[in-house]
Amino acid sequence: MSAAPLVLLAGMNCTTDLWTGCGLDDALTPAVDADDLDAQVDRLLRTLPGRFVIGGLSLGAIVAMALAVRAPERVVGLCVTAANAKAPTPRQREGWAVWLDRLSAGESPAALQAGILPVLLSASARETRPDLVERTIRMGEETPSRVLEAQLRLQGSRIDLLPHLRSTAVPTLVIAGADDALCPPDFHDEIAAALTGARQERLEAGHLVPLERPSEFGALVRAWRAGSDAVPRGASARSGRTGASDRPL
Repeated sequence: MSAAPLVLLAGMNCTTDLWTGCGLDDALTPAVDADDLDAQVDRLLRTLPGRFVIGGLSLGAIVAMALAVRAPERVVGLCVTAANAKAPTPRQREGWAVWLDRLSAGESPAALQAGILPVLLSASARETRPDLVERTIRMGEETPSRVLEAQLRLQGSRIDLLPHLRSTAVPTLVIAGADDALCPPDFHDEIAAALTGARQERLEAGHLVPLERPSEFGALVRAWRAGSDAVPRGASARSGRTGASDRPL
């Protein structure tokens, strides 16, 4: 039997360059560009294959979790990276509203991206990897303003997914960046705890984990994916170990 296809969802104001160098080139990479979480899940369920492994980073991971909650029978495995499963806070909503205003006033997604580099990349990456800084800003350059606007509105439609994850039986890998200033490791502890038996890993990286640690990230996903593909439909065979920001992401 062939392996279930891998689906990867990038984070807000990011592109598929997020996965470059991870060795996951066979992945499907649909856009996250609806302005409502339910609408985004609906769109993916209409267009994706019958069963699949789905992973995402940040907003992409939120969409992936919401999809797994809605249609666990379609999901062979779930990979959550650099994410927050809780409902938005008032400060987050205020931050997204500010970004919407700045976009409306003509500011570019790239300029907005450049303004939050300290919460996207670790200090080490910012200081020693100018190529990663350039790629991070370029992802903003390659994100149309209309797409970022839709993503900001999608952010506002989020709910607290933790209670729903507790009743979702899907093999899960949770990857945190040890230096993630936006979604710190304890956010991932909460997600892993909600998904009983989830495998939890931590890499030395900031928020954009696969950008900073492509080889390590890809190796983790490939090894876990191979195990997930072997889990029978409806099984909950997860095993492994388990171990804040109000910025606009």
